This record gives sequence, structure tokens and C-alpha cells, in this order.
Amino acid sequence: MTARTVVPPHVWATALAAHDLPAMDLGGDPLVVVAAHPDDETLGAGGYLAAAHASGVDVRLVVATDGEAAFPGLDADGRAALGRARRAELHDALRALGLDGVDVTWLGLPDSGLDAHRDELTDAVAPLLADAGACLATWADDPHPDHAAVGAAVSAVAPVTTACWAFPVWACVWGAPDEVRVPWERAARHALDSGAAARKRAAVAAFTTQVGAAPDGGAPVLPPEVLAHFDSGVELFLRAPRRAGAPAARFADLYAAGDGDPWDTRTSWYERRKRAVALACLPRERYRCAAEPGCGTGELTRELAARCDAVHASDYAAAAVAATREAVAGAGHVTVSGAALPDAAALPSGVDLAVLSEVLYYLSAPDLGATLDRLADAVVPGGDVLVVHWRGWPEEAPHDAREVRARFDADDRFALLVEHVDDGFALHVHRRR
Repeated sequence: MTARTVVPPHVWATALAAHDLPAMDLGGDPLVVVAAHPDDETLGAGGYLAAAHASGVDVRLVVATDGEAAFPGLDADGRAALGRARRAELHDALRALGLDGVDVTWLGLPDSGLDAHRDELTDAVAPLLADAGACLATWADDPHPDHAAVGAAVSAVAPVTTACWAFPVWACVWGAPDEVRVPWERAARHALDSGAAARKRAAVAAFTTQVGAAPDGGAPVLPPEVLAHFDSGVELFLRAPRRAGAPAARFADLYAAGDGDPWDTRTSWYERRKRAVALACLPRERYRCAAEPGCGTGELTRELAARCDAVHASDYAAAAVAATREAVAGAGHVTVSGAALPDAAALPSGVDLAVLSEVLYYLSAPDLGATLDRLADAVVPGGDVLVVHWRGWPEEAPHDAREVRARFDADDRFALLVEHVDDGFALHVHRRR
């Protein structure tokens, strides 16, 4: 690997401390971890993987290459021997982390050649992710091409129900925070206590071919100044969300299962409390005309009907449209239609209230931008936009509540009027300027 200037670890420590990052919680089981080389998972995520496994999560590891090209000067026999050694080192490292029972799948693809074998890599990874509740892979923007290839392959084939996260490896070693352009709005951290840090240190030391001198006596791949980056006591993770919006078929499947109320909107305390807080946060007692895209089962629609002269509710799931029509049967001032954001049918012109409850984070980035434009056109000046989001991150969603809020904050067409944030949900009312 070509030598590069190593950024001092304290630069990244300062950047991490400057951001109030949430604690890492993948929220899925089994957890499938895909690494480009043996040691990537230990360097970037060893502490978290040990903690997840200790808590009962089924951790499964996939390694794309044997890391046999770490020293380009080796002949074919030397490369083969290095590959065997690195496999053995990984198992030693897993034992040091308490992960010796973790299943490891070796793909055996060419080290430093994954970009040229993307189709093969993608085909190999796809079935291994089929039942993953969450996946964790090397970051698609990491400067090592093998790491980037793995991150891209995982994002391409992960099921819509899988929460995808990534971890940087060389990005934080070779680049300063302002150069790397970390997406802090979708970052999380895992802090290691002294015991966990010691176990990770021992696991890293197990990769003797990487921390020791090169076969020709040259510098190791992982010299002390590089290892210091992975011994900071904090691991950085980045959500790797879907680029496309949540597919309509996913919602059709959810409504088709069970009792047709996939989020228990009629019975759960979270949903009932969220509706009560949302209605209490509306600044006006009454509105002339409201639009509610993503109306779901119509529980909130029915309560909005008591505060509005007219309500236009819509959803792009046919089952949701049917449920809402049943919920508001007899209310002649409420119309319910099938429509999807950012279509004008979901946000008709001239409304003085738009209510978007747990819907915006499901939109693709272009559709989210178009929806803000549509809101600016549809909501009359002085009208209100109520936005509510669960503070977790749905697997199907390209964004989370933080990112949607940031889009509104950066848009001078809307002024923040009301803010409510608790452990369950974030609620904001923005007034159209």
C-alpha cells in the first residue's frame, strides 16, 4: 500500500467530541458484517461487535479477500502463504474479542482487485444478507478501493428490511475531518471502556503480519501512528441508507400482514400520545383546509377533522386509503385519495395546514427536495407545516428525523414555530413565511 501522511489521531478525537453523536445501535438481528480484508472489522468495529455479540446478537462475518496482496513484492507462493496466515490471524483476533463462536464466510476474491470483480462480489454477498436484520460494512467512501467496493456491493443488494451501516478505516487515517466530509447527521459512536479497549488492542495485535515488519524488513502496514487511530476508545459508524425511497410494495406487504395496522396506530401508547402531542402543538384552534399525506390508518385524520373545515388525506398504499375512508366515514368534509409525495394531489394548493407524520424520511433525496418545494407552493403564507418523526431510523428510509429537520432549518421559506423532542419522537411546526 502506498505510504501516505497520517493525520494525528487527536484531530479526529476533537472532531468526534465536537459532535453530539448518538450511541451506536444497529437495531437488527442477525447482524451480518462484510469486510474487504481480515482485520478491517477488528480495526473499525471490533469493540462494537464484541458488545453486540455479548448482548446476544447473532453476529456473522463475511470476508471478501484473504488480504494476500498486502505486500505486492511477494511471489505467488508468498501471497498464498500470507493469505493463509491472515485467515489464522483473524480467528485469533476473534478469540481475543470473545467472538470465537462467530461464523466466518470467506469469499476468496482477489485482494486489491475487488473493483474489477464487483459483479462476483455482489452475487456472493446477496444471499448472505437475505435474512439480515442489520448489516455493517466498510464505508463506500473509504479511500481504499476494496473497502469502497464492499460498501457499494452491500448497499446494492441489502434487503429493504435491513438496516445498513458502515465504518471508515483508512479515511480517518489519511484524511482530516474537513477533507473526508463525514456525514455527521447520520453518524453514531460506540465508546469502549478500559476492558473493551484492552481486548480490542489484543485482537489488533493478533494480526502479526500487519503490525510487524514487512517481509523485506520494511515498515509494517499498521505502524504505531496508524494503530493509534484504532485505539482511541471510540468507534465511528455511518448509516448507509437506501438511495431510493421506500418502495410501495414494502408498505403493501406491511398492511397485508396481521390485522392491517402494522404500527399499532389504534392501540399503542406511543401512537396515541404522539397524536395528542401533535394536536396540542398546533398553534391555531381551527384551520380552514388541511392536507395529510401518508394518512395511514386514518386515526390522526379523524382527529384533524374536528379541527379543520376541510381535510385532504392521502396515502400511496391502497390498504391505507381504504382504512382511512372507513375511519372517517360520514365526515363529508374529509376526502381520502391515493397519492404519493411529491405529487400535487398529495399536497393540494391553498392549504393552511400540512401534517406529515412519519412520512418524509421514507422519500428519496430528490423527492424530499421536491416535497419541500411543493409545500412552499401549496401552503399559504402564514400557514403551518407540522412534521413528526420517530427518532429511530426505519430500515426502509433513506433519512432519519435529524436529516429531515436539517432540510427545513436550511430552507428560509419556513420558520420554526414549535419544537418538541423526547425519547420517542421529534415534532416541529414550521410556519410558511
